[in-house]
Amino acid sequence: MAPFMDIGVILPTVAAQRAQRLDLGTAARHAEEAGLDGVWHGDHLATGTASLDCAVALAVAAGATTRIRIGTSVFIPAIRPLAWAAKQVASLQHVSGGRLVLGVGSGGGAGQWAAAGVPYGERGRRTDTALELLGRLLAGETVALVDEPGEVRLEPAVTPPPIWVGNASAVAVRRAARHGDGWFPSMIPPAAVASGRARLTELAAAHGRPEPVVAIGAAGVLGSAPGLPTRESIASGITGYGIPLEEAMRLPVTGEPARAAEQLAAYHEAGARHVVMGFAGGDWREQCDLLAEARALLS
Repeated sequence: MAPFMDIGVILPTVAAQRAQRLDLGTAARHAEEAGLDGVWHGDHLATGTASLDCAVALAVAAGATTRIRIGTSVFIPAIRPLAWAAKQVASLQHVSGGRLVLGVGSGGGAGQWAAAGVPYGERGRRTDTALELLGRLLAGETVALVDEPGEVRLEPAVTPPPIWVGNASAVAVRRAARHGDGWFPSMIPPAAVASGRARLTELAAAHGRPEPVVAIGAAGVLGSAPGLPTRESIASGITGYGIPLEEAMRLPVTGEPARAAEQLAAYHEAGARHVVMGFAGGDWREQCDLLAEARALLS
C-alpha cells in the first residue's frame, strides 16, 4: 500500500447538519478525534442552496479543535475587495493558531459574481492580483492596491498560510507554478494528476520556484449501509463539472475502507500528497470514521 497521505474532509452541509442534528463544532471535533488531518469548507454566496459563510464556518471549526488543519475548498478572493479578503484570511489564520490552508479559486457561476457586484469577466485578472498581493497583505506590509486605489496595511500580521490553487485547468496549473504552494484540482483521474504534476514541475522550475505540493478534491461514500447513494448517482452529480458520464463513473471513492484506500493510493502514486473528501451521502460521522480507517491503511 502507498505511503502516508494527509486526508481531510469537507464539513457537513447545512442540510446534513439539520437532518443529522450535527453542528459544525461537533463535526470538526469528531473529524479530529477520528484521526483525520483537516476539515474544509467551500465559499459560496448566492447559489440557491443553503450555505454558510466560509470564514464564519471555519472559525467555528478552529475554535472547536486543537490539531486538525482548517482549509478553504476553495476561497474566492476576487469576488471581494482584496483588503477585506485578506482580513478574513488573516483572522482565520490568527484564531486557528496558524492551522489554515488557503485553497484559492476563481469559480462560481456568473450569478454569484453579480450578487457581489463584481464583473464576471474580471475574475481572472482579479484572481491573479490577489495571488500576487495576498501574502504581502497578510504579512503586514503596506501594499498599493489596484482595484481599490490607495495603500493599505493590515494588522495583526500573520504568517501567510499555504496557498493551494484550485481547478484542473491549464490556467490554474500556471497560477500554482508561479504563485502557489500547492495545486488543488478536483474530480480528475490519477492519470490527469500525473500529467498536470509534470507540467507543474516544469513551470515552477522555469520560475525558479520549488515544485508545489499536489492535493486533490474527491467525492464519494464509504461502506455498505442501506440507502447509500450508488456509484452511478454520485457520478451523475460529478457530470456538473463538465465531465462525461463515462469518465465520471471512474471518479467516486466508494466501497469499504480497504477498497477506498486502494483508490486513494492511485492518487498518491500519481503524485498527490493530500486528499480532501466530500461525502455524497450517509451519516457524516460514520463516513468520517470509515475514511479514517482508509487513512490508516495508507500508512
